[in-house]
Amino acid sequence: MTSGAGSQAIAPMDRPPGRNRVDRTATAGHRHRMTIGLIGPFLVLAFSLSQALRDVYFGRAFQQVDFFVVVLIAFSISTLGFGAVAALRSPAEFRKLRGQLSTVLAINVTTALAWSSYFFALSHLEPAIVNTVHSGMGPLTVVALAACGAKLAQAGKLRRGESLAYAGIALSLLALGGVVLSGNSALPGASLATNLLGLVLLAVSGASITISLLYCKRLQDQGISAETVTVVRYLLLILVAGSIVGWRGGTAGVERLDHLATLALAATALIVLPLFVLQIGIGQTAPLAAHVIRALGPVFVFALQQFDGRLAYSMPTLICILAYSACAIAGNVLHGWRSETTEPVATIRQAGH
Repeated sequence: MTSGAGSQAIAPMDRPPGRNRVDRTATAGHRHRMTIGLIGPFLVLAFSLSQALRDVYFGRAFQQVDFFVVVLIAFSISTLGFGAVAALRSPAEFRKLRGQLSTVLAINVTTALAWSSYFFALSHLEPAIVNTVHSGMGPLTVVALAACGAKLAQAGKLRRGESLAYAGIALSLLALGGVVLSGNSALPGASLATNLLGLVLLAVSGASITISLLYCKRLQDQGISAETVTVVRYLLLILVAGSIVGWRGGTAGVERLDHLATLALAATALIVLPLFVLQIGIGQTAPLAAHVIRALGPVFVFALQQFDGRLAYSMPTLICILAYSACAIAGNVLHGWRSETTEPVATIRQAGH
């Protein structure tokens, strides 16, 4: 068919040569970007699930094994593994640390305090409560530091909705403390003194690890990679754990080589590798999405701990955890909106290891 001007009309189904190839390439490229875009959230989700499994598994294991043995195994493996990576990829970065010795010391002290306190609490309290209180102390610590004018935390001015969300987080954590002290948790057998000490150390753990991460960020802002920071981060913790294990006369609860191998494998799979997975996942995930996924971590712990026969089902714990997750998600969503409409501000993050 020809037009009045004599030019050839192109029917809708008659495409120029090569158009189909272009469309197929564009479609394939779009699918590839979607796949790549899902990798980050998937890795963050994998991290959250692994931490849920970690807390349930080691919460039970610590009834027979000294948790300092696990600390010694896990973080020795982590330091040696990341040390090899850093030595091969960026050996010059170790020289940069010479001018950052005070920051490295602060990282070591807060990290050692955080992990020791966390594992003590995990040895005596319900895993889901341990995970929730530890995570919830992260944003509350940043807000408290900012309110005190600490330069380490630059959280920006909170809007009313964010303040209400963080108030909700604080109230849900206080309610969880009440659940523990009233004997209504899934692990009600401990004494009042043990429960109270566990809760205090949990608060210390969450605050300490948050401060540690802020100091780690300071090093990374100086051009020092996360691998190099990891190499020097756990040195004091390893020294403390090794000293306590030696003072107590050896690896209590690990009498055979197969027991040691099992612990080493579990420590690598549930502590060391997830730290690396989170590092990759955070880098490929929008901050808001990452924090929303991690806010569901306590729910994952509660679900998994139902398979631990020593733990009862606690409805009060579940209600408090759901309230915490809802407030944490709301706070992150509101913070994300604020970041999009105002000047960039530091992310108010959950505590992590």
